[in-house]
Amino acid sequence: MPYSSEVAFEAAPFDVVEASRRVWLERWEPEAASGMAVFASILRSHQLLNEQVNDVMRRHGLTFARYEVLAWLGTDPDSARTLSWISKSLRIPPATVTDIIDRLELEKLVRRAPHPSDARTTLAVITARGRKVATDATHDLNTEVYERIGLSEPQRGQLVELLAQLRASGNEFDVERSSDVMEEVGTRGARARRGKRRPDVA
Repeated sequence: MPYSSEVAFEAAPFDVVEASRRVWLERWEPEAASGMAVFASILRSHQLLNEQVNDVMRRHGLTFARYEVLAWLGTDPDSARTLSWISKSLRIPPATVTDIIDRLELEKLVRRAPHPSDARTTLAVITARGRKVATDATHDLNTEVYERIGLSEPQRGQLVELLAQLRASGNEFDVERSSDVMEEVGTRGARARRGKRRPDVA
């Protein structure tokens, strides 16, 4: 689950990451120093952005984990996903997924439904109320956080590409299947927009 802090810190008097990199260079190999700097940069950037994101989430009565599930359900052509898909794709432990769906269901943001072709499988289906909450939260995230990230558009693309390579090297996603799966998701979305929904649910 994302890092969360209620403490508001003032700007540090110096760049701790760069200072740490210099200390590492005096004692360790350059590859270790640069690797440490990558990790520390990502960690501190995560904490910075996550604090901003969580401010938005709190206003909408959500955690980011619950929002992420809602957002994916809201953009899926069938408005539904299996709990196992949520766990695997969003990298959330199965027990935590169950807790998330329980909470969202209690707040009438999602409902559980039987799978149309597998009686052993349960679907999470977003409700009209859940769709509105997800849309409102996304609007605020876009305007207050995502659009204001302090990098130019080319810099953002470059950073995303570099981090994709880092994630791929750590086996965070299936590199060989990724393009095909994303193409299928796009195809399903196009079918739904043409009013031709698929009867099956992933």
